[in-house]
Amino acid sequence: MIVNIPYWTRVAKNILYVVLLIVGLYIALKLSIFYMPFLVAFIISLIIEPCIKFVMRKTKLTRRTSSIIIFIIVSLVILGILGWIIVTLFSESSSLLQGLNDYVDKASVQIQRFIEQFDFDKIKLSDEILTIVQDSSGDFLQTVSNWVRNALNGLINMITKIPEIAICVGITILALYFICVDKIYILDQIEHHLPKVWVKKLSNHLKDLIQTLGGYLKAEATLILVSFIISLVGLYVLSFLKFNVQYPLLMALFIGFVDALPILGSGTVMVPWAIISGLNGDLSLGIAILTLFIIMSIVRQFLEPKLVSKNIGVHPIFTLIAMYTGFKITGVIGLLLGPIALIIIKNIFANLIDKGVFKTIFDRK
Repeated sequence: MIVNIPYWTRVAKNILYVVLLIVGLYIALKLSIFYMPFLVAFIISLIIEPCIKFVMRKTKLTRRTSSIIIFIIVSLVILGILGWIIVTLFSESSSLLQGLNDYVDKASVQIQRFIEQFDFDKIKLSDEILTIVQDSSGDFLQTVSNWVRNALNGLINMITKIPEIAICVGITILALYFICVDKIYILDQIEHHLPKVWVKKLSNHLKDLIQTLGGYLKAEATLILVSFIISLVGLYVLSFLKFNVQYPLLMALFIGFVDALPILGSGTVMVPWAIISGLNGDLSLGIAILTLFIIMSIVRQFLEPKLVSKNIGVHPIFTLIAMYTGFKITGVIGLLLGPIALIIIKNIFANLIDKGVFKTIFDRK
């Protein structure tokens, strides 16, 4: 048997290339989490860059002076919002944690009432199966309760770590200052220390990545922020009007988080909330929540075509797989990181995917 050495050498090189890129991407994601303050500062710098250029253009000031002006304004806004969020989240989380058992008991009563009112004779369920259904509903509520309790405890523990939060915020603000003021110098230093071939390849990949992932993230972040603000303002208005909305900031953050997940949306939270409120006899709250959801949907449908220039070209089934994979690897945050990693992989392996992955690796031509 004659072994085609050149063919298998090329196959091995292609496989090694793919493996190294995937390992590099995994390390990059881990490093981005480890150096999160610098990543946040970099993202904020990209967001405020148009503001800096606008000030430079209108006032004829230098980039350094314009950057300092925008930096001071943005820093004050961030610190003010962050302080309000920490205080409000701590208050609402503590209150919800204390009353969590009451909410579980109320939900259990509602389920038992439904089971009692439902005519199980029509579907001919035995008493044993009915008992299993009742026990399962109790176990499900207890599991959900434990999840919520753990999440709230984790949130409270995170909020109470004031020194760590202060250090991270301080580093983020300092990094933001240096990135904004010395952007040209930093880029020159990066280009100076890297080989020209690397710089050229990185420039091409980053340019394509910014156009696809950057544009997608910017559009989605804008839509999510709009949904969060509308839900937050709407829930606070309902609370002010004496509707039974007890934790507006927590609910708005939860709605914003779910809205950030691909495939899902704010309706995943708000529609069931409205239905449950109506079934519990609070029909006015159910109608109010549905009205708020309709307003959010209309605003989103109006903004989405203007912000999202084109589809990222990833089928929902692959997005769902990426969400599940991210969840299994890094937990809840993986639901967000999974689709982002998928878009990066699609961008890096664009040529390989277009030609066919295995066809390109193993083709004898």
